[in-house]
Amino acid sequence: MKKKRNTTGIWIVIVAAVALEAISCIMYFASRAAIKNEAAQRAKTELRKAELEIEMHTVDMETAARTLALLVQKNINCPDSVYAATNLAVRTLREHTSMAVAYVADYFPQKGRYFEVCSSRITEDSVYTREIGNVEHDYMEMEWWQNGFVHDSCWWCEPYMDDSGSEAPVVSCSYPVKNKEGQVVAVVCVDMTLDYLQKKLPEYLQVYKNSYYSIKSSKGGDIVRVIDTIPGRKYNVFNEEIDATGWHIEIIIPEDEMFADLNRIGRIVGLLMLLGLGVLIFIIWHAGKSNKLLMETTAQNERMESELQIASTIQMAMLPKVFPPFMDRLDLNIYGIVDPAKEIGGDLYDFYVRHNKLFFCIGDVSGKGVPAALVMAMTRSLFRSITSHEEDPAVIMRKMNKAIVDQNTQNMFLTLFLGVLDCETGALGYCNAGHNAPVIVKGLEDERVSGLEVVPNLPLGIEPEFVFTAQEMQLQHGDTLFLYTDGLTEAENTRHELFGEDRMMHALKDEKMQGLSPRHMVERMKTMVEDYREGADQSDDLTMLVVRYQTPALIMRNDIEQIPTLAEWIEGLGVPEELNMPINLALEEVVSNVMLYAYPHSSGRVIVEHTAPMVFTITDSGIPFDPTKQKEADITLSAEERQIGGLGIHLVRQIMDEVIYERIEDKNVLTLIKHI
Repeated sequence: MKKKRNTTGIWIVIVAAVALEAISCIMYFASRAAIKNEAAQRAKTELRKAELEIEMHTVDMETAARTLALLVQKNINCPDSVYAATNLAVRTLREHTSMAVAYVADYFPQKGRYFEVCSSRITEDSVYTREIGNVEHDYMEMEWWQNGFVHDSCWWCEPYMDDSGSEAPVVSCSYPVKNKEGQVVAVVCVDMTLDYLQKKLPEYLQVYKNSYYSIKSSKGGDIVRVIDTIPGRKYNVFNEEIDATGWHIEIIIPEDEMFADLNRIGRIVGLLMLLGLGVLIFIIWHAGKSNKLLMETTAQNERMESELQIASTIQMAMLPKVFPPFMDRLDLNIYGIVDPAKEIGGDLYDFYVRHNKLFFCIGDVSGKGVPAALVMAMTRSLFRSITSHEEDPAVIMRKMNKAIVDQNTQNMFLTLFLGVLDCETGALGYCNAGHNAPVIVKGLEDERVSGLEVVPNLPLGIEPEFVFTAQEMQLQHGDTLFLYTDGLTEAENTRHELFGEDRMMHALKDEKMQGLSPRHMVERMKTMVEDYREGADQSDDLTMLVVRYQTPALIMRNDIEQIPTLAEWIEGLGVPEELNMPINLALEEVVSNVMLYAYPHSSGRVIVEHTAPMVFTITDSGIPFDPTKQKEADITLSAEERQIGGLGIHLVRQIMDEVIYERIEDKNVLTLIKHI
């Protein structure tokens, strides 16, 4: 058995070595091809830049040659004017250069057989003009002079040493000067020094540190000579033709320079492969010895996961999980969730009602795992214990902080927001211990969503004698508190971008969020966060708690004298001013009809509830009556012709957008809805 295991290990090493070698070869040659292609692209780009630079300069020189030819033609028989013309032409060029005008033999007898005027730029502001034609400098034997008679346009000659004009190696552009009869009487010559090209082009053509370049004329002459190559060294050559002159530019790149980084990486990869094979051999040897330990560790991990799952179940059981939590209350609508990132989290929320006051909190323990879960459980127990006999948020927070500090053996802390809501008056007292400020969504105002103003205070578990500051505010009917932990705003997507407070506030202000129940608000926000993460792992616990305060319904006897209380109740709801009177009129019509006809022989009650921004429900236990099935009143008839009745429901339909009747448990339920 042992021999078989050793043989298997050897085969694994052999297969791994072959696979690594094959992968390395494929990667090497693929990388080599990619590098060569990239070098070709770079070379082509730089060659085009150099071509453009040379063409710009040659165009300037050709333009100067044509311009000088025109100036000479205007004064074709005035030899002295040539001096000024060449001097002026040289000054128009940007670079240091020379320009000359050379006439045919004996054109000006008084000047002798040779007459060539040359102007050379000495400095930026200085130009030297003189006559250089003589027997020693027989320009009529030169290629540029002869090109002037062969080509009826600008033409570039082969490189040569100009010992009279520019006094340097040059390449010249020539252009003919003709008299009125069309005969060539002189040739304009513009010199470009080879030294200019040698200095100008390296900034374009130095693709690699040790790459070379050269420029050759159309006949193969060296304009910029290539540096001598090393025998036996491989080179890659890239070239481009300059359309304006017919020259060729070449970039010569040593192959070892091009692939230097790849070869260096190849050596490193080779060493890593050997190291990897060594590690693989060690792993195979060690795996045989560690198999039993691995199995024991796996079993232990399974036990730990089972225990963590049990702990998570116990932890979640400590939080409120029945919603809606108060079936007998119309003034509170609450929903909350804790979505831990791991098996055990450190977030919590809790709430309960005592003496018609809602005590609620939300918190986030620093750290993760079992220690955080223990602090969370302790905090929840302290919240329930202390609030059972204390109502001041600052005092509750101070006592919780003292108890947590005394028992904080793990040096952990937590942020906590705690609130006490008087369900009868809507007065909210609250205290914040370093937690994210809740968001308040107003029930009936234009600026509906804003962050709650909070004094941050210190988190719990840091300073035992810290004095916490409590605050107060007044909630109105329909006001909603949105409480959350930083697992919401700090949720990350695959690019490590945060969900953020701005995105959260935008979501709460969205029309799709308006009018949703607390449960649906939480579920919609959770879905948005999950979509934003784009499949990225959840980095922190996500906890949300929504508390909506709703004033009790208006309950009236079937007494028409109670109608004025309806207007006062509607005004207290904060209905928009432009809708106050129409809503009041519609509700008065419905309620007065119920009072007059629903209870003909007995007393009863009429209940008016406001369950959404513009949703009103009128409930009575009187005679069954569906006003929506009544025949529409014909308002086109005169008062004498029209039958009595029907105008009331007609008025309500004109004001409200929807009128819905239901008979539920021996009760008439009429729902009026106004869309805004």
